[in-house]
Amino acid sequence: MAGLYERNELLDEATMRKSGWTPERRAKQAEAIRRWQPWAQSTGPRTEEGKARSSRNANKGGAALDERLREVRLAVQADHLRQAELLLTRLRAMGL
Repeated sequence: MAGLYERNELLDEATMRKSGWTPERRAKQAEAIRRWQPWAQSTGPRTEEGKARSSRNANKGGAALDERLREVRLAVQADHLRQAELLLTRLRAMGL
């Protein structure tokens, strides 16, 4: 892993110089973030709207999938209905 980091650092050296992010500055920023620990200060959503929005974070297209499943079910039901009507017509034609 260290080798990968070193290779990325070498590849990005020109970019870091342009942006002002030297390896020293990056290390200093990383240490500051470790001390600050913003992830430990999170309280989560406080309003009902925020809680509702947060509860949908993991929903990745479930509504679209539900709609597609409903369409497929309706198509299958319609096909079954057509087959049943055809069978009934044949039975009536046979006099049953």
